[in-house]
Amino acid sequence: MLRKEDERLVTGAGCYSDDFVLPGQAHAAFVRSPHAHASIQKIDVADASAMPGVIAVLTGHDAVADGLQPIPHRPVPSNPHEVPLRSRDGSAFFIAPHPPLPADRARFVGEAVAMVIAETPAIARDAAERVVVAYDPLPAVTGTLAAPAASAPLVWDDASSNVCVDSIAGDAAAVDAAFARAAHVVRLDTQVNRVTGAPMEPRAALGAWDTATGRFTVYAGSGGSWRIRSDVAGVLGVPEASIRVVARDVGGNYGTRNSCYPEHALVAWAARRLGRPVKWTGDRREMLLTDYQSRDLVSQMELALDAEGNFLAVRGTNTSNVGAHAVSFIPLAKGVAVSTSVYHVPLSSMRGRAVLSHTAPTTPYRAAGRPEVMFVIERLIDIAARRHGFDRVALRRRNLVPRDAMPYRNPLGLVYDSGDYAAAQDRVVARADWDGFEKRRLAARHRGRYRGIGLANYIELNTGVPRERAEITVRPDGRVDVVLGTLSAGQGHETSFAQLVVEWLGVGLEQVRLITGDTDLAPVGGGSHSGRSMRLGAVVMSKATEQIVEKGRRLTAWLLEAAEADVELSERRFRVKGTDRSIDLFEAAAAALRPDAPAELRGPLAGIGDETMSVPSYPYGCAVCEVEVDAETGVVEIVRYTTVDDVGRAVNPLILHGQTHGGIAAGVGQALWEQCAYDTAGQLQSATFMDYVIPRADALPSFATEISEVPSTSNPLGLRGGGEGGTTPALGAVINAIVDALADFGVEHVEMPATPERVWRAMRNG
Repeated sequence: MLRKEDERLVTGAGCYSDDFVLPGQAHAAFVRSPHAHASIQKIDVADASAMPGVIAVLTGHDAVADGLQPIPHRPVPSNPHEVPLRSRDGSAFFIAPHPPLPADRARFVGEAVAMVIAETPAIARDAAERVVVAYDPLPAVTGTLAAPAASAPLVWDDASSNVCVDSIAGDAAAVDAAFARAAHVVRLDTQVNRVTGAPMEPRAALGAWDTATGRFTVYAGSGGSWRIRSDVAGVLGVPEASIRVVARDVGGNYGTRNSCYPEHALVAWAARRLGRPVKWTGDRREMLLTDYQSRDLVSQMELALDAEGNFLAVRGTNTSNVGAHAVSFIPLAKGVAVSTSVYHVPLSSMRGRAVLSHTAPTTPYRAAGRPEVMFVIERLIDIAARRHGFDRVALRRRNLVPRDAMPYRNPLGLVYDSGDYAAAQDRVVARADWDGFEKRRLAARHRGRYRGIGLANYIELNTGVPRERAEITVRPDGRVDVVLGTLSAGQGHETSFAQLVVEWLGVGLEQVRLITGDTDLAPVGGGSHSGRSMRLGAVVMSKATEQIVEKGRRLTAWLLEAAEADVELSERRFRVKGTDRSIDLFEAAAAALRPDAPAELRGPLAGIGDETMSVPSYPYGCAVCEVEVDAETGVVEIVRYTTVDDVGRAVNPLILHGQTHGGIAAGVGQALWEQCAYDTAGQLQSATFMDYVIPRADALPSFATEISEVPSTSNPLGLRGGGEGGTTPALGAVINAIVDALADFGVEHVEMPATPERVWRAMRNG
């Protein structure tokens, strides 16, 4: 089914963050630090304040005077069904605070140090250039492995080091014993490059203050208005009930827009100080500097095998660079938890570290933490196969968790509920024509190009905010309103959620209206992340429609003087079984509003589903990538890409295929091109699209994607989640294919991004 929201969006009828306009609004611009680490000695605002049209210039000292608190990001995962972050020595983790407008020190390039408010955006920007900040530059550290060194400059003086998390998981002694008896051991030390989400819509926020009610309203798109409400309330020191957050359309996200940003709170604060709405819209330069970034993981891992190729154990250390402020440790935690992927690995011992640095904070982004560890395990398997003479496909299949072993507890304690991993791999290998590859390799060599093929399995760990709520109301005028606590960033919610209501109530697709993003209309909501929107939203919608059907049956029994047990809903009509007597769903809704309706049935024909669902889901699948490499330039071309992804149950396959296409592009982009590259002084060298290379349609082939449906046994509707699978195996599949293409040159590994220069040098250095 085609997406019903597309016509509205492509014809310019959407409502994004910058589209909100309030009477009398002022406009904000920010003065941002040019230094990665500097003490703020003095901020001279005189010239800026004197400009015509400038209303105010606010600094960190103003924020402190008004009692603004750091953003309460709550970075430590708390789901009881995940592997907890357990400190090695029992000490508490250091949660680096995030003041929205620091008064004393800037800790990464682009951090806001002053806020200029003026009558127009242009005046605000011009005035921001006249703010004079006296900085005392300080030494900075940006590298993931440089940050923990004893000699590294501290990001926060009240911490003993830049290591803010040092955790352990697994049985180290048993793992060491397994390695001691192993016939083969392979090791990989690698750095997974830092990337940014680069959504099409730059961030924007509009804050308003109502003196009469004492309430704030923040208009801002994100991954979920409810988290923004909670965090803005924490910054301002007011109850959550004093904050309303509104979002309509969101122009891209996949994680980097889920957390609260300083600007969300600052526009609300400024609106209260000025007594008028304050709006800020960022530009692309600001986004590349200050959007929360992702990945940036150094992994040092080993895999032990016996002589037949059975996996015995894995061990290693993952070190995550979380930047200057602790926004989230979730990528580190989830990566450790699923580091053995879909393979039966009896034993695992993992150390997980998070380090602070003078860079933009990092946060979950499209399959947080899982693409990194899938990349590592899949590279280790390929290295083991090449070094020790195993077939790459057969070695994987030999070690996949079998279907009859489900539910399966992995070595760190996660319980995979269901799945057929071997079937997914077999299907993608067949569809990609793996057996016919050598003919294609030979044909490429005749054209002077080196062709390679790579395979990667994956598993997801989808959790997210566990509570979700739906309120569905049948209106007598022929409309069904669905108020839900998720928020679409382009995933087609208006279509796929409506499809469920169509199935359950028998109404037309055009009769269903999805209402999201307004915390006053939906008091509870978890937002969209970790594949939770359909997986949890469908469950609470199902509960709500069950209540509607039950109430409708009782109303029909009253109206038609029939027994409730004899009434059923079919094709939008409540019918008395065995008769031609029936009433329409919307007639029942009208009847419920009649003054003579039974007291217990009187009122809107509505239902509420409110559930807390903490149990994870585990989407999985397999990808095969083929590349061709130009020996003269090192340019890599993706020539074929095939995937099979299991989502449990597919509500709208067309949308799921689209999600997979976007996910593949994100993964391929990271593998080949994307990198947030900081120099040793903390300057971002890729702060424009001239330098930060994002995937383009003309650089990608037509993808062959297939959906598998093995119902999840941990979800009442069998759903797993389908928005992240395209990304998760892509890093491993692409690099495995490149290394296969370069095998004749003695290349065993290529780091990401596999730029033409890096590939060219690998071919010449072996």
